[in-house]
Amino acid sequence: MKMDLKAIIEKMETGDQDAALMALQAYNKEQSQCFQFSTNQQDERERLGELVLGFLERDLQPSCQLACLETIRILSRDKNSLAPFTTHAAIQTLSRHAGLAHGEDAAPEIPDVEVIVEALKCLCNVVFNSEAAQEAGAQLRLVAGLAERLKQCRGREWSHEVRFFDLRLTFLFTALRVDTRAQLARELRGVSLLSDALEATLGVCWVDAFEVTRANAEDGAPVPPLTREATERVMEILKILFNITFDTNRRQVDEEEAATYRRLGAILRHCLMSSAEGEERTEEIHSHTVNLLGNLPLLCLDVLLAPKVQQGSIEYMGVNMDTVNMLLDFMEKRLDRGNKLKETLLPSLNLLTESARIHRETRKFLRMKVGPTHIWFFAVQPEIQPSALSWSLCQVLPPLRDVKNRPEVGNALRNKLVRLMTHIDTDVKHCAAEFLFVLCKENVARFIKYTGYGNAAGLLAARGLMRGGRDPGHYSEDEDSDTEEYRQAKAKINPVTGRVEDEQPNPMEGMTEEQKEVEAMKLVNMFDKLSRDHVIQPMKLTADGQMTALEAADFEMLRQQMPNPHRSDSDEEDA
Repeated sequence: MKMDLKAIIEKMETGDQDAALMALQAYNKEQSQCFQFSTNQQDERERLGELVLGFLERDLQPSCQLACLETIRILSRDKNSLAPFTTHAAIQTLSRHAGLAHGEDAAPEIPDVEVIVEALKCLCNVVFNSEAAQEAGAQLRLVAGLAERLKQCRGREWSHEVRFFDLRLTFLFTALRVDTRAQLARELRGVSLLSDALEATLGVCWVDAFEVTRANAEDGAPVPPLTREATERVMEILKILFNITFDTNRRQVDEEEAATYRRLGAILRHCLMSSAEGEERTEEIHSHTVNLLGNLPLLCLDVLLAPKVQQGSIEYMGVNMDTVNMLLDFMEKRLDRGNKLKETLLPSLNLLTESARIHRETRKFLRMKVGPTHIWFFAVQPEIQPSALSWSLCQVLPPLRDVKNRPEVGNALRNKLVRLMTHIDTDVKHCAAEFLFVLCKENVARFIKYTGYGNAAGLLAARGLMRGGRDPGHYSEDEDSDTEEYRQAKAKINPVTGRVEDEQPNPMEGMTEEQKEVEAMKLVNMFDKLSRDHVIQPMKLTADGQMTALEAADFEMLRQQMPNPHRSDSDEEDA
């Protein structure tokens, strides 16, 4: 039988705890899966909300407190009926039942755990849907109460639900309030605090200055996947850390901050190398990790290469490349998927670009990675230690052999990235071009060699490098060795398309010089007309390699420089 809101309100107004409990329990059961509300009973829902909040101010049994909070959770799903729950007094009441209040407002004893969880759920709903509630929460310094409970991350007194919704509420405040974000980051030392929470949730211990491993893990044994509960909490922590470190890589950090971020980076490396229950969950946790790594100061990314090389590790130039290899595989999966590239691909692509820019070993490894030769060799001779193997060359920019196809044609990673250089999204094409440019050590000739001038023009124009040259950078002077195939075909390669073109007939064959000049003037006049009609904007290259608009005066100068085809040789002699 459907409960009538007016009947429930009447029972609540009597003030009888037992009658209210029975009415609210029946209503909660009936509306537990209700997420859409009609406007017909909006006033009644708001009145019920006021009465329930009033009940919570009384000394109630835990079962009645729980029923009241469940009702608030259901009612707070309706964005149009939030008014009773967004006041300073309402947020104060909910925070007290969540165990987050300070000073005189604090509860005299720890509330029931189920009550805490339900109050946290209510706060999450209300804060998410109401700016007034966010403001009240900031004034009440709820994030300080949340941070205080986060310090107990290694204790066993709090259940998974309390920890999870503590983190969820913290995430909402840091996502929606800039001042709360700054308060957690600076005043409450949020990066260190959340790094501790992440370390405790992952269950890791330190085996070196910048290397962690799962506690109680046996040497050589595969690390078990994270449990569902641990995965949920880890992802919330990563999202909060992302919010409070959003501008970190844009500012200078002192020595103490750098040490904090390096410690966090080491834990994030473990996250990248860990798995969860199911491929989808694993990819999700890796995605949040990559997003956060992109916020870390560039000088702190060296911890990704810090672990010692062990049996089974990918070694290059004496450095452990497991993390770089994982990032590259993650990036290529997102690239192959092709969905929402700006959101899914760019974080990993940017991270690889900056890592390659500052770490020579990473840059060289990204051009030359493990391939099928290594797999076959290891299978045939399993007794050979991995460190004795030489890595075959077959990655992003292997030595160029294919000179017959355009750089964007094919299924190699280079081909996929070159195709992105003409993507409709400006950010996507810029990041793809920047990645390849860095792998070419920002050398224009080498960049054009691997991508073709047509694909490279956008980045070169933006950098003022259309005339060639090289951007200043901290790169070694090792040579880019050409393959025999490239050397033989180099003179025949069209630099615009980046491949050897088929012989084409000369369209001017058989034309006199006078006819060629006429055709040239026609072309100048057509460009002039299109420019005057604002159909196109012709450009010219300045002495410093920048592109600027071609003005009417420039066209007039071209006309003056062109010989007059109607003047005869005798006229010229007479002149």
